[in-house]
Amino acid sequence: MSNLDKTPVVEALRQVVADCYAIIGLTHVCHWNVRGPSFFTLHNAFEAQYTELFVATDEIAERIRALGSLAPGGLETLAKMSGIAEIAEDAPAEEMVAHLIRANEKLVGDLGKARAAAAEASDHESEDLMIARTQVHEKTLWMLRSFLGN
Repeated sequence: MSNLDKTPVVEALRQVVADCYAIIGLTHVCHWNVRGPSFFTLHNAFEAQYTELFVATDEIAERIRALGSLAPGGLETLAKMSGIAEIAEDAPAEEMVAHLIRANEKLVGDLGKARAAAAEASDHESEDLMIARTQVHEKTLWMLRSFLGN
């Protein structure tokens, strides 16, 4: 990594990209393997979530590039950076939703750190991007929690 990659904003954005990729992967596994009475509802919801998140992650990675740094890549690298555990392919639907809640909570925390780093650096574009992503993931959390009844 160059010196630019060590700025707090870029480090925080790189973490967000890693988290997002982990959640894309988790949500895909859940989409493919969900079973039970809520199959259609969850199958469609998971697809909508990973599709939207893939586009958003690209925007964040391109923001990193616009700041003169390199976006992280490689599944092994992204998995290590995210620290988000995988889910068993045969997990019941409720466990899938609970796991996605925990993953999205971690992401919201890392989005907050990135927003704060961007605010500190007067990088209003990155700050705005993190605020918008936080709103999306807070809504996702609301929907997932509502599914579980909490």
